[in-house]
Amino acid sequence: MQVSPLFEPERFFSHAPGHWVGVSSDDWDDWRWQQRNRVTTLAGLEARLNLSSAERVGVLLAGSKLALAVTPHYFNLIEPDNENCPIRRQVVPRIEEGYDSPFDMADPCGEDSSMPVPGLVHRYPDRVLFLVTDRCASYCRYCTRSRVVSGVGEQELHTDFEEAFRYLEKNTQIRDVLLSGGDALLLSDSRLEAILARLRSIRHIEFVRIGTRVPIFLPQRVTPELCAMLRKFHPLWMSVHVNHPRELTIEVRDALGRLADSGIPLGNQSVLLAGVNDDVTTMRKLVHKLLLCRVRPYYLYQCDLIRGSSHLRTSVAKGIEIIEGLRGFTSGYAIPQYVIDAPGGGGKVPVNPSYVVYHDSEKVVIRNFEGRIFEYPEPTTVPVPNHHAAELVAL
Repeated sequence: MQVSPLFEPERFFSHAPGHWVGVSSDDWDDWRWQQRNRVTTLAGLEARLNLSSAERVGVLLAGSKLALAVTPHYFNLIEPDNENCPIRRQVVPRIEEGYDSPFDMADPCGEDSSMPVPGLVHRYPDRVLFLVTDRCASYCRYCTRSRVVSGVGEQELHTDFEEAFRYLEKNTQIRDVLLSGGDALLLSDSRLEAILARLRSIRHIEFVRIGTRVPIFLPQRVTPELCAMLRKFHPLWMSVHVNHPRELTIEVRDALGRLADSGIPLGNQSVLLAGVNDDVTTMRKLVHKLLLCRVRPYYLYQCDLIRGSSHLRTSVAKGIEIIEGLRGFTSGYAIPQYVIDAPGGGGKVPVNPSYVVYHDSEKVVIRNFEGRIFEYPEPTTVPVPNHHAAELVAL
């Protein structure tokens, strides 16, 4: 029996045109066409998927929480008859989104309370988060900023760009700016270039990053023209967001390659999601495939306590289990740092398996990935031999 490419996530495939048979290659490769033809309605979903009742109700609820939008490129990765498809769970609303657990928050990372000017979050001493848009190519159902993105949340994002630039100019301890939103790569080349140029004019800003899911949702956006513009602003880094190996298609691989060829170091930030990537096998395939795309696995996030996301959250024990299943069993370059963004604004806290068995002033007892125990001595004051001491005194 021939296996569908959808079920071979370790390989690279193109799924175009999929549901959009008859569309010209010129249109399909145009990122603006992809944006105009996103699936945004219940009717659009039902025309292409066999929806469950939980999904139908979820779509109706989504209109007042976080908009539904899926690009044609990404939509083709969804299994039409499987409501538990790992791609589908990320972008198709479900009835569970209407349930808030006792722990859920509207702003789980405490960004609003760390916003000295509208649209600029200053939580860490030397770096800021700059929210430059409230729109994304597609909307992840676990979005930590669902309160402000997509245009239907309970808040609106009103970034004051000039006030933000003045704040950055005044606060000379800031050396690192992360552009996010929404997704900065949805801005036009000229608009994004203007923002980058203004940041580069501030001498104490050394490091500019872009956080984006566009190369995965909308790889057509990564044009040669965009890459040529980005090259002007090095050192420029980019964090992409891939959760499942199936998301790394031929088009995505090539888009990431264009960015890497432009000298942009690429890191990946995954979110640990129930039914998507919460097992060692899937995560191992993902990190290996990322390295083939010249992307370094950077963070694995415990899912934030965003309202309506409890059905996608896993235990912290599961995250630790996954890291233990990677450490020692694959290249160190392939292992992300597992973190919890501390609820209420505490920032990222690393969570690691316990490899230290015992520690005192004389030694540390450690275990390796195989469970074997080793002892490493702590440094002690080493007496200088008498004849050496005499020589030192003479000097």
